Formats: sequence, C-alpha cells, structure tokens
Amino acid sequence: MVRGMVQCTCHTGYRLLEDGRSCQDVNECAEEGYCSQGCTNSEGGFQCWCEQGYELRPDKRSCKALGPEPVLLFANRIDIRQVLPHRSEYTLLLNNLENAIALDFHHSKELVFWSDVTLDRIMRANLNGSNVEEVVSTGLESPGGLAIDWIHDKLYWTDSGTSRIEVANLDGTHRKVLLWQNLEKPRAIALHPMEGTIYWTDWGNTPRIEYSNMDGSNRRIIADTHLFWPNGLTIDYAGHRMYWVDAKHHVIERADLDGRNRKAVISQGLPHPFAITVFEDSLYWTDWHTKSINSANKFTGKNQEIIRNKLHFPMDIHTLHPQRQPAAGRNRCGANNGGCTHLCLPSSKDYTCACPTGFRKTSSHACAQSLDKFLLFARRMDIRRISFDTDDLSDDVIPLADVRSAVALDWDSKDDYVYWTDVSTDSISRAKWDGSSQEVVVDTSLESPAGLAIDWVTNKLYWTDAGTDRIEVSNTDGTMRTVLIWENLDRPRDIVVDPVGGFMYWTDWGASPKIERAGMDASNRLVIISSNLTWPNGLAIDYESQRLYWADAGMKTIEYASLDGNNRKVLIGSNLPHPFGLTLYGERIYWTDWQAKSIQSADRRTGQARETLQDNLENLMDIHVFHRHRPPVRTACQVGNGGCSHLCLLAPLPKGYSCTCPTGINLQSDGKTCSPGMTSFLIFARRTDIRMVSLDIPYFADVVISVNVTMKNTIAIGVDPREGKVYWSDSTLRKISRAALDGSQFEDIITTGLLTTDGLAVDAIGRKIYWTDTGTNRIEVGNLDGSMRKVLVWQNLDSPRAIALYHEMGYMYWTDWGENAKLERSGMDGSGRVVLISNNLGWPNGLAVDKAGSQLLWADAHTERIEAADLNGANRRTLLSPVQHPYGLTLLDSYIYWTDWQTRSIHRADKDTGANVILVRANLPGLMDIQAVDRARPLGFNKCGVRNGGCSHLCLPHPTGFSCACPTGIQLKRDEQTCDSSPETYLLFSSRASIRRISLDTSDHTDVHIPVPELNNVISLDYDSVDGKIYYTDVFLDVIRRSDLNGSNMETVIGQGLKTTDGLAVDWVARNLYWTDTGRNTIEVARLDGSSRKVLINNSLDEPRAIAVFPKKGYLFWTDWGHIAKIERANLDGSERKILINTDLGWPNGLTLDYDTRRIYWVDAHLDRIESCDLNGKLRQVLVSQVSHPFALTQQDRWIYWTDWQTKSIQRVDKYSGRNKETVLANVEGLMDIIVVSPQRQTGTNACGVNNGGCTHLCFARASDFVCACPDEPDGRPCSTIPGVVPPGPEPTRVSERSQTPPGRVDTSTTKPLTSLEAVEGNCSDKDARRGLCTHANEAVLATMGEGLHVSYIIGGLLSILFILLLIAALIIYRHNKSKFTDPGLGNLTYSNPSYRTSTQEVKIEAIPKPTMYNQLCYKKELSYHSDSFSSSLF
Repeated sequence: MVRGMVQCTCHTGYRLLEDGRSCQDVNECAEEGYCSQGCTNSEGGFQCWCEQGYELRPDKRSCKALGPEPVLLFANRIDIRQVLPHRSEYTLLLNNLENAIALDFHHSKELVFWSDVTLDRIMRANLNGSNVEEVVSTGLESPGGLAIDWIHDKLYWTDSGTSRIEVANLDGTHRKVLLWQNLEKPRAIALHPMEGTIYWTDWGNTPRIEYSNMDGSNRRIIADTHLFWPNGLTIDYAGHRMYWVDAKHHVIERADLDGRNRKAVISQGLPHPFAITVFEDSLYWTDWHTKSINSANKFTGKNQEIIRNKLHFPMDIHTLHPQRQPAAGRNRCGANNGGCTHLCLPSSKDYTCACPTGFRKTSSHACAQSLDKFLLFARRMDIRRISFDTDDLSDDVIPLADVRSAVALDWDSKDDYVYWTDVSTDSISRAKWDGSSQEVVVDTSLESPAGLAIDWVTNKLYWTDAGTDRIEVSNTDGTMRTVLIWENLDRPRDIVVDPVGGFMYWTDWGASPKIERAGMDASNRLVIISSNLTWPNGLAIDYESQRLYWADAGMKTIEYASLDGNNRKVLIGSNLPHPFGLTLYGERIYWTDWQAKSIQSADRRTGQARETLQDNLENLMDIHVFHRHRPPVRTACQVGNGGCSHLCLLAPLPKGYSCTCPTGINLQSDGKTCSPGMTSFLIFARRTDIRMVSLDIPYFADVVISVNVTMKNTIAIGVDPREGKVYWSDSTLRKISRAALDGSQFEDIITTGLLTTDGLAVDAIGRKIYWTDTGTNRIEVGNLDGSMRKVLVWQNLDSPRAIALYHEMGYMYWTDWGENAKLERSGMDGSGRVVLISNNLGWPNGLAVDKAGSQLLWADAHTERIEAADLNGANRRTLLSPVQHPYGLTLLDSYIYWTDWQTRSIHRADKDTGANVILVRANLPGLMDIQAVDRARPLGFNKCGVRNGGCSHLCLPHPTGFSCACPTGIQLKRDEQTCDSSPETYLLFSSRASIRRISLDTSDHTDVHIPVPELNNVISLDYDSVDGKIYYTDVFLDVIRRSDLNGSNMETVIGQGLKTTDGLAVDWVARNLYWTDTGRNTIEVARLDGSSRKVLINNSLDEPRAIAVFPKKGYLFWTDWGHIAKIERANLDGSERKILINTDLGWPNGLTLDYDTRRIYWVDAHLDRIESCDLNGKLRQVLVSQVSHPFALTQQDRWIYWTDWQTKSIQRVDKYSGRNKETVLANVEGLMDIIVVSPQRQTGTNACGVNNGGCTHLCFARASDFVCACPDEPDGRPCSTIPGVVPPGPEPTRVSERSQTPPGRVDTSTTKPLTSLEAVEGNCSDKDARRGLCTHANEAVLATMGEGLHVSYIIGGLLSILFILLLIAALIIYRHNKSKFTDPGLGNLTYSNPSYRTSTQEVKIEAIPKPTMYNQLCYKKELSYHSDSFSSSLF
C-alpha cells in the first residue's frame, strides 16, 4: 500500500472492475470445463451439478459415473480386447477373427457386435466371448461403422462399398436400407436414442458430417468444411456434444449436437487417429500409426497419455459402462413395437413404422407380407433383387448358401420359386424368393449350364449346357429329366420358352453363332437368325408384340425381330460395352452389362429414355423381373398330363403337345407310355456314384442312379438283369451293396471280411454273386443276398482283380495283377484251376467273356493294350494299342466298351477288329468298372435246375455239371448235398473291432466274421458250450458282453466298475465268469449273467493278464506280467494261492490249458517263446523258442495256436515237438485273443454242476470239495454259505436284530456239515451256526464230507498254517539272496509290454525301460482304420 492511496479487493466469486473500486459477480459457468456437466451461477458463487447416473466428486466440480469401473472395448483386427484405462489391465474377449473393424455393445443384454470387412459379415457374441453368431451375412461390401440403439433394440450400420446406411433388429431380421441417396463413403456412425437421432461421417469426394432422425427423416449436414477423412465419431450424452477425429488433418474436434460451436480439442500429436470414445471428462482414441490407445482431457486436450501401445491394429473403440447407454431415455415404440408389424424406428418426437427393404407399406403400421414385383439378377457369388414395390430401388441379397458362380436365372410366381444355374458347382438349384426352402434340383451330368427357362404352364425346367452341347428338360423338381436336343449344338447359351405358342428359343455362340427355334418338345427345329451375330447372349420374348429380343456382346447391340426371325431391327446400338442378361417388363427392357458394371433400362419399343438402376456392380449375369401377372394358358397337358405316363411337353399347333420319356427310356408305340426302364445300357461306377448310359436311344447320355446312400469309393459293379438290380463294392466302406436300377431297395449284402473288392460278377442264371478281394487275396461266392458266403480260391493269389463268368460252360475267369501277373480260369466252384496266360501282362484290369465269339478280352493298363484270346488262352492277339489307361472292360453285341482313367472317358470299338473307336462319354473323373447289359436277352439254362441241384446250401456250376458246397468253414456231409449250420470245431479270435472264426473242419482256414454289433476294442474271449454263448471284453467301453455264437442276442454282462479287463474265463460247470482287471489289479468272479459279483483276489497282483479255469480239478490259473512276472494258481474260490512259475519270465501274455495232458501253455512276448509245464509248475519245457510277439494262445488236438502282433498272423505248431510250424491266417491287424470252440473242449464236471451245489449264489469247486460264497454287494436275495440252506430275509421292522428260525427244517442227511470255520464268532451257538447266521456275507464257508466237529481237525489246521508260514519265510529269504546275485546286465533292465490299446502298428519289440506308472498309461485309443484309397499310382 502506497502512502495516501487505497487499494480495493473483492470477495471470492467477484472480480474488481476497471474503476478499481466496484466489484462484479464472476460467471464461473462461462469458463469451459469449470464444471464437468451442469453449472448454475449465483451472485458471488456457483454450483456444479451432474446428470442422472453421475455424482459430484469431492472437488465439487467434476462428475463421477455411478456403477462399475469403466472398460475400454476395442477391435484389433484379429481380435477384440478390453483394457482398464487407469490400470492398463488387458484381457482378450474374442480371437481368431479375420478383420474386425467396427464395434459396439448392448450393455443390458450383455452383447458385443462387430463388423468384419474381410468376411463381409456383422457378427455378435456374448460379452464373455461365448455364443458367436452371424447377424448380417449378405449384401455387405465394406461395413465400416456400426451402432446399437439400446433403447429400441436396433442395429444400424454404414457401408462405404454399397454407399448405404441400413438398420435391422439385433438379430439381423427386418433389414432395411435407411439412407442411400447422396451417400458416398459413410464411415463412423453414432446414435442418440434419447433424442431419436443418428449421426454419421462421410469421407467421399465431399467429406461431411450429417445427422437425421433414426427413421431416416429430417436429414441435415452439420459440418462440411475443413474435413478430409472424418473417421471416428462419438456422442457425449451428459455433455450434449459430439466429438470426431480427422485422420488427414490430424485433429480431434468437437461441436454441439447441431454442429454449432465447433472447436478443435487436440491438433498436435495425432498421426492417424481412427476411432474415438468419451467417458466422464476424458477422450479415448485409437491411432493406426502409433498402434496405440490414447487419452486426454475432453475440454482442454491436455493430460495426454498412452493407455496401451504395441497393439496389432487398433480399430474401433467404445467405453463399456452403463452410463454410456443410459436407461433414462423413453422407448418411443413402447412395449408393443409401436403397433408396427415389422420395424418401429424412433424419430425426434415420435416413431415411424417401417418395412424391410423392398416391402411396401399396406397401412401406416403394416407391411406387405410378400413382394409382388422385383428385378432379379445374378452376381456370380450372390443373387439379388430390386423391389419395384418401393421407390428406393435398393438391391437386396437373397440369403442363399453356396452360390459360387450363378449365371442363368428364372422364376415361377405360382410357387414363389427362383431358379438358378451355377457353373462352378455344375448344378441347378431353386429357393423361395426370400431364400427359404433352398434345394439342388439337378447336379449330375452338367458341365456348363448357362441358360435356364421355366415353363410355368406345365411346370417344366429347360436348360442349355455349353459343356455337353445339349438342351435338356425336366420337371421343376428335377425329376424325369431328358435330353431334348443333342445334335448340331455348339456352346448354346441363353434359352427362353413361349408356352403360349409352344416354342423355345436359344442362342448359340459357337463357331457359327445363331439363334434357333424349336417346339418345346424339340420338334420343328429351325435357325431363325444366323447373320451379323458374334456373341448372342440374353434372350427375351415380348408376348404382346410377338417379338424376340436379344443382346449381342460382340456386336454391342440389343436387337429384336419377329418370332420367326423376320423384321429384324437394332433397338440400341450405342454405349453397350458388353450386354449379357436381358429381360422385359411392362414398357421397359432391362439388361446387365459386364463392362459398364451396371443394370440399365430403356423403352422396349424405341430404345430411348435410358436409365441406370444400379451401377458399380461386378460380375453381373442374368436378369429377370419377377411378377404375378403371367398370362394363363390352357393346354392339353393340364388334363391328365395329356395322357402321358411321364413327360408332357408343349408343342406348336396343331399338335399342341407330345409325350416324352426320361433319358435313355423309349416311348412305346402308343406314343404316350414309356417303357419300364432301359433295356440295353452301359452301367459304370464313378467312385462316388453309379451311372447308366442307355443304348436304346440315338445319343449317349449318362444318368445317375439315385441311391439314397453316400458312396465313398465304388469300384466293382455287376447287374442282375432278371430283377433289375445293380451290385457294387465300395473299398472305403468295405461293403458290397445292391439296389434296384431306379435307386430304390438299397441294402448292404456283405459288410464284413472285405478289404479291397476289385472285381465283382453276378451269376444271374445261378443267382449268385462272385467277387475278388485284392486285400485278402481271395475269390468268394455267395447268394445274391450275401448269405451262404464261401471262399472258392485262396491259395496262390497275389492281387486278383477283374472276374468274369460263363455259367453255361461252368467257368470262372479272373485277372491277377500281382508280382507275376496272370489270367486264370477255374470251374465256378473253384475246381479245375488253370493259368491261361502268364506272359507279357502288366496290369490286367478289365476282363470280359465274348460268348458269341468264344473269346476272352482283357485290358492291360501297363502294356496299354486291349487283347483277345480264345477261351483256353490260345490264339492271343492285340485288339487295340495304344490305349492310355484302360480299367473296366465289357462288351455287348458287336462292340466293346471300356473306361479309361487317363482320358476320363468311356470309349467304344468293334469287338472283332478294334476299329471304329468312338468316345461314348467324356469328362468323367473317377471312372472304375463298367458293364454292358441287355435285359431283353434270355439268360440261359441253369445247370442247377429248379431244385438247386438238390443242394441244401450252395449249388455251383463246373464244366461237367455242378457241385454242392457249404458256406466257408462248414464241411459237406457224406451225401454230398447237405451241410451243417455251423462248423463243429473252430478257432474264435478277436481283432479289436471284430470277432471272427476259422473252421478247423476244413482245410482252407479262412476267417469268417461273427456279426456281433458294437465292437470297439475287443481283447479277451471265451465261450460257453452249454448255452452256446461268446463272452468278450471291450476295453474301449469297459464292459464284458456276451452274444450267441452266431453274433445275435448281444447283451452286457458287466457294465460298471471295470478298468482294463485283459483276461476272461468261463467256468462252464459252475456257470461262473472269471476275469482279470489290470487297471484295478483284481481277479473277480460273477455268475454268467453278471449277478453275484465278487472280488476273489486283490492283493499281490501287479499286472494280471490271461486267466484260465480247470473246473474238473477246481483250479484257477493266471499270468501276471508286472514288476515280477509270474504264473499263479489258486482254487476256484481264490484260496490256496500258489506261484507256479516266477523265474525266467518276461511278458507272460497268453495262457491256455490242455485238459487232456493236464499241462499249462503260455506265450512270453518278451522272451519270444512258447512254454509249458504241468499243473503244479513242474516239468517246464520250451516248446517254441523264436516267435515274434505272441499275445494269446489256445490248444486243440495236437496243435497249439497263437496270435502274433508282429507278424499280424495266427500260427500253429505241434504241441508235442514244437515243429511243423504253419501260418493259419496272415495279414490281420489288431490280433488279440484266440480260443477253440469244440465239443471236446469243455468237458468234465464237479459238485457245482448239479443244482449249483445247493448254493444260493456262487459255487466254487475245489480239488476235493466245494464252497458256497456270497457276492460283495447284497442283491436283495438272502444269501447262505451253507449248501441247501436258504436263510430268510430280515424282518422289516427289526433290522438290527438277528433273524429268527427259518421256516422249515434242514434235512441233515443231505446237508454237508460244517468244519471248524463254524467257530468264527465266540458267542455263536451251534444252532445259529448251522443256519448260516454267524458268517459274514463275504466269507466263503467250506463244505466237506465229515460229520461234526473234531479236535483232530483243529490240530491239523493249526499245523498246516504253521507250515505255510515257514514256507513263506523261506521263500522271502531265497528271493532276497537271489536278487543279490543275478546278472547285473539283466537285472537293471525292465521291459514294458507294448500296449494293445493303440494300433498294433505302433508295437516296438525292442527293450525299453518300463515306467513305474505304466499301468496308468492311457492307451484306450480307439483303433482307426485308414482306408486305402484306390490309388491310380499303383498302375
């Protein structure tokens, strides 16, 4: 203060005026950002306030959003992530995306939406990343922005490719083009549902920011200066402002919601901002250049910081928080969608009912249910429509699947169907105009279907095929297809039909371009235009003026002429770069232009008043106008199909119509009825289908047999002309099947025991089917239904392929293309086999018998020849050479026909000279076998006569007559006519997914599959001779099952509580089932039906595997290949357990008993040998010392049989000498257990064999007595361990007390008195003990022949126990000393038995250290059979 002067000051909230003495109120609210949201000024003060959903912070100026912590949600091209802005915590929401750009969310529904500009899709998912689904999948080109209306549940998006803004429901339904005019490249979009407004940026030639109501009304530009690339856009709902980024000007700007008060917030440090969001007082944006997310103060642009950098490619960004989608706004549409039938769209004050694109309004609230008029056009990858019911003329993609290259179109308003051809999939399809009910109509024998026309009067589909050079017709569902015109066509293109006049017209732009006309039945064919044409494309008929219009892309004109070709005139001759599709409607003509990429129209009479309906459309193809005003036409076909049995086709007057038959079938003499089917035809396999080519008609056209089954690799084929059935083999499915020639009556006839069935022949006279199998090297025969199957030839076959029959002569011929290729012959019963030709053969594929010419014909793909010889192989000559790669060969009349892999074609030549070679059908990849059939030809005389030659089973011809035969493995009886139903003695073995038998009654040793269902990984087997049942374990399902010996009546015996059941044994006397469980290290027993289950042994077991029983002796034997391998024995109740062998053992796998010589045989898969000993473990001897990897073994007569993993074979040796080793069956994958079924095998009896020994549950025979036992789990039946005693059930009201005296008295003369085990309870009376009331449920009680208790028994028992304890102690000391002195080179190595739960291909026989947890290895892997494809590289 200066002396003499006074300085004035003002209170807070006031400022000093210029006079230095007066104070004036400060308006704090005028300062930008002084308050976050609301501000109220007062005299000398102010007050900040917050919008609903926010609260004032302690500083009394800034507002905090109520609710959870905000999360930034952003698209990162390949994923969508979220980051916490203040902690930089970074989590993945969705990954493996293609190109995610735009993004938004719906907070209350917990949904996230995004657009993908690579897939051209809009997707959505739950906010936790689950349930990803498509929302919009058609008609998008570059959807760069999207926004969610969370109040009215609508999805809005921009598309800079289509230059549109569209709206739809959140699930994509009721999609509507909202804005389409004066849009160039719309990008960012933001909604203000509370105000009912929509904001968007457009970075086209005149960049701008616009807004409109959310129903598209009241559109205005709010900024169009100083803009270049306005990318991101966001609305600050609490601050009532909008913010946007401009990537070219490197700026973030803001303005009021009406565009006023525009101001730059940040104008430095913004290399390439893309998207922006706002929350509370901060802005957040993504930057392409820095690949980061940044933030700054929204008022000042200060406090800039990087939230996250080093991102992949940050795109759109949003703040995920409830206050970014405040629920305070009013839903203008209310609870009932505003009463609208489709879309309810809000506006600034109210709402508008709107209709999906193209649908007209029928009232203020309702839309039409269907379209009446629309332009239909194809664009290769999609088919679109432009509605004429509305003014916007926006194109709408019809939602169709798998449209790859659509070319031709037509429609039928009667059923609302749209039809199209696809030259990529070579198919004709149809769907309703809305995309529903899509189906393929024709998809076979098409090569380039370029033209399509619907006869809407008789419901016929006409099409041209520029690949096959044909015009064909069918019903509109594709049935009754037939070829109309096949001659003198050269790349036919468009086709139109005139049901009024009965004519069809088509363009042909081959070497001599022309426009032709014919009746719709192909009659009266005529060229009507042939000059001044280059590429005549689209055709259209004007019914009113009787004119034909066409577009010529070479002449660059649209012309017309009268329907007869006269009065030709050019309608449009300028500015037509490349017209393609053409159609007429009303007074206008419409066309597509490839080069102009547009759809245009003009006056149909003058060509004037040209308009462009749509432009910037690539790949434009055909075009039509769908409407509902086609003129009604009365025709003769409408009454009873014109009397035609099949097709009634319109024709010009006076005829009016004619009847036609499906391809390959002739019309009968009445001119109305078709023959039942083809009489003379070729039939051939094409891997995935079977086709026929009729020889009854003057052209070659293949027709697919429509069997309702998926074929994988169909190779061989045969026909039964009598019943009209085709038989085929599929080497991938490993089946032989049959069906009627019309595709009905499909059935599999052979489903087991096939590997690669290369050849197949039907003996229609003898009603048999013969086939060769290159995999099994067999030739087999069976009845036509697959029954009575028999192996005819099994020796000295290498790779048998083609097979041919001559029933009348009784001969069967086949080719063998193995190492020594040959051509052989035998009787049709396999007798009299001779090699006819064995030199100069390479790959003899096809084979045919020329009965008329008495010669053999064959095709050799290696020597590239088709050769012939007489029926004895003499007079060999070359018929054709070179042929590139012939495969199938057949003949009919004077021609031979063959398939060729190289040319992918079927060829024909004269059978005697090989001359006059012609192409029958081309462009058929995958060609295999072929047969020529003439059903009119008489079959010939059946050698077996009318009574099957008196044979009970098979009657097979041979050159001098016939012989009776039995199915494989069954011997013919002495009468040489009859057979048993099954073999008497046979091997039964498992190979994972099959159980098979090999008869020992016959010498062929051929395996026959037992048709047991649901086999997955079968390991162990046994059988019960009493009931005729097979028992087996399946370690994939962890079950024990049984079935009849013929495979029927399969049922599960044990279905729970199993881990790895490796061994199985049936006690056929006591009716018990024993098994080992390696997973649980137990041996268990149950009754044969699975009841009364009990654990017998569960201690001192390491890896128990094989198990066998000797009921007559009361013994149980098993192997254990654990840490200390051993073979043990016990009584059948598990008592008196004894180690028989525990030295010099590796992996004792299989175990079997010779009941006659009373010896044990086992295989050792580590020491690779087969050994035996007596029942006490003595007299041990090595039978065979060098076997590869034996798994299981069995014994019958003088032979020991075993399965071997390494050699994949079943082998046998003499059980006495170990010599005479033979391979019984070779090349079997996954071999497991093997047993013998024989009437001599399961003999002998014991005390349990009569009335279960009097036991209530389990009866166990022992050497000199038997015991009764109870199951581990009570089964509800009273259990007694005393034979003949059935205790009563407990009283229901006094459970805790002992049961009272049972009703009835025990007859002591038949009951076996108890031994000293009676005294197990000190307080148990003799009376109670005799009734079985003192023993525990799981204790077995011994039954002996004595009478009463005796002191000598007690003394003897105690001495026995003492002796056993001394023996055990001595054994432990011996083992301990032995382990010190064993060879260290051996002692340190342990071995692991290769797991049989994986493919046996993985077995390694080398020594590998055995892991301590080996028994826990997960090797329960399902066996996968890799089907060998029929590879041409073999040839």
